[in-house]
Amino acid sequence: MLEVAGLTKRFGAVVAVDDVSFGVDPGQVCGLLGPNGAGKTTTLRMLVGLVHPSSGEPRLFGERVRSGATDLARVGTMIEHAAFVPYLSGLTNLRVYWEAGGGRFEDAALDEALAIADLGDAVHRKVKTYSQGMRQRLGLARMLLGQPEVLVLDEPTNGLDPGEMRDVRDLLRRLSERGNTVLLSSHLLSEVEQVCSHAVVMDRGRLVATGTVADLTASVGHLYVEVDDVSRARTVLAGVPGVRGVTNEAPGLVVELGTAERREIVAALVHGGVGVETVASRRRLEDAFLGLLDEGD
Repeated sequence: MLEVAGLTKRFGAVVAVDDVSFGVDPGQVCGLLGPNGAGKTTTLRMLVGLVHPSSGEPRLFGERVRSGATDLARVGTMIEHAAFVPYLSGLTNLRVYWEAGGGRFEDAALDEALAIADLGDAVHRKVKTYSQGMRQRLGLARMLLGQPEVLVLDEPTNGLDPGEMRDVRDLLRRLSERGNTVLLSSHLLSEVEQVCSHAVVMDRGRLVATGTVADLTASVGHLYVEVDDVSRARTVLAGVPGVRGVTNEAPGLVVELGTAERREIVAALVHGGVGVETVASRRRLEDAFLGLLDEGD
């Protein structure tokens, strides 16, 4: 559905995006991850024709992206914060946006967009009374008026409180369930882990890794253990080959696994005279992400 091939963008002597290639298949929800300055927003802007690449190709539906291309009408975008006229109602803002593009508001998929955004009666209130989360949801409703097949979102939960983040996360799930293809950038790894099926990791303009979230997290594992003697357990684990590190997490310990396996950890503790009460595996996107960035240094 969307693809970038050898994508590069230079701003003078600064290389913001450096030879990046990846694709997103139909129905996937893909997270574009990276620290600030990784080149995520510039990549998204090139993908939807807002910025011209220095070299390489962004493609949508198999066709190269060009400003004004008709296929861009099949793409819904929300790059950075959604902006509205504050003294108009949410509904009037949607009407103004749609009619400014030359369409009849009667032809917009208004009911469907509002149902997914779940704004209720608030759509009739002035936007200046909205919370940031409500503005984001109105932005998503605006994006859905044309029933796009692909959605490109830049930090959709940025600046939201936990409740608002949950609302946007639920909205993205509803979009996924109805078959939309979604590419969203974020630095909130826990959010991506809960919403996305796939992930692309960038750092300093370059591609670091790409794959399913499950595959990326499978490469890095942590083990949480509760034992009857934490101090002795730390001593025992310090001598186990393949253990990268051990940290306290009351009332137990978190063991960072390298080449060591779960059964080897448990066996070492038992043979070392440590009583093992709880053992739980942990595989988190955050651990994989930080490990990938460390590998790139």
